[in-house]
Amino acid sequence: MTYQECFENIKSLIQDADVSDIKEHLAFQFHITGEGEGVFYVEVKDGELHVEPYDYKDRDAVFICKAETLEKIASGKLDPVAAFTLQQLKIEGSIEKALKLKEILSGIKAKKKTTKRIKK
Repeated sequence: MTYQECFENIKSLIQDADVSDIKEHLAFQFHITGEGEGVFYVEVKDGELHVEPYDYKDRDAVFICKAETLEKIASGKLDPVAAFTLQQLKIEGSIEKALKLKEILSGIKAKKKTTKRIKK
């Protein structure tokens, strides 16, 4: 898997997350190691989520993991706290802000549930 494939996959998994309830500014950088190595950032600003393939210098936290681990986290198959505990995910920076990743990911689930109800 190339970096571009990994980035596009992660972006497609999280870009529609409902973050309208998150009032603070959050900026996370993701360092993918191994296959698909590269960096990208996720930013929540003014209730909107942005996922871009760039290095973000003014970040709150950095998440470091393999592409496979990040895909499991983004798809809801692996809890980020469990990944950290199992040493599959390293975190640098503000742990308090890093925990907000779960809030972003729960916005994905909420969006999916709403979409399913609308389709029925």
